[in-house]
Amino acid sequence: MPEGKELYMLQLRRMMLIRRFDETVQTMVQSAELVGMAHVYIGEEAVAVGACTALRDDDYITGNHRSHGHPISKGGDVRRAMAELLGKATGYCKGKGGSMHLADFDIGILGESGILASALPVAVGAALGSKMQNNDRVVVSFFGDGASNQGACHEAMNLASVWKLPVIFLCENNQYAVTTSYRDTVAVENIADRAVAYDMPGVLVDGQDVMAVYEATVQAVQRARDGGGPTLLEARTYRYEDHSEGLNRILREPYRTEEEVARWKERDPIKLHSAWLIEQEVATQEEIEAVRNDVRQAIEDALEFARQSPYPEPEDLFTDLYSDPLPAR
Repeated sequence: MPEGKELYMLQLRRMMLIRRFDETVQTMVQSAELVGMAHVYIGEEAVAVGACTALRDDDYITGNHRSHGHPISKGGDVRRAMAELLGKATGYCKGKGGSMHLADFDIGILGESGILASALPVAVGAALGSKMQNNDRVVVSFFGDGASNQGACHEAMNLASVWKLPVIFLCENNQYAVTTSYRDTVAVENIADRAVAYDMPGVLVDGQDVMAVYEATVQAVQRARDGGGPTLLEARTYRYEDHSEGLNRILREPYRTEEEVARWKERDPIKLHSAWLIEQEVATQEEIEAVRNDVRQAIEDALEFARQSPYPEPEDLFTDLYSDPLPAR
């Protein structure tokens, strides 16, 4: 695992990769090059990057519908991710999964899901497997404030605590489930407060500060590896954009104010981390700009790779399934 400047610059690069990737996705949706649902991670980059840089390559993650940030944070290939969004055969799921279903088992990405809280039981299953195999791998499961009210979420946390499984439940509290404030649907002050019901630590962390998320995850990971069981982390963060691209065109009235969005943008995770790097004399402005330029080129390359890649062949429609649902032909 990287340390010192290598770690801090890796965090900066991955946050910038996510930001540039999703800004490109926005443009593609607006130009109709990318058709279908797209949920961007812009504004929340510090959560996934802080958590994933606290993990080993062989540790696992599961994610949700806002699914580009999690794989990129774990070291995923932006070329394969972009190809998957465009339905190409070179994509992570060979063009069959799309925006909400990226997976790469080679680096512990067990997959994302568009169904709220559905990835939490998967994470618990993976954690049970780790415990049974005694391989000390841990699992981080990302979910949102809306998913925190789903039954699957509570069942997963309860079972993980009963069996003391090496799993970290990381709630990305971005304030809204589509357009509903979490304060209208959560009875307690903090989602992390619910941890007491499952006899696990509940930690509230600044989700705009990549180092704060990293440090909280490091502690939770160590607890999990030592056999102490799960932890519930709540990262307070904010999505700058709507729940999904194009949602604002169908809303009858706004659900949040421009002033609220502007307030959160003052604590942009990339700007905060960049300022910290300079203040601590870890990196210069020139080094930061060099990373930004490199990231810009990487995403341009990923987009060109995706555009030039072939679509899957029709006869490969059912390849990689457990069985072919059509009769022999």
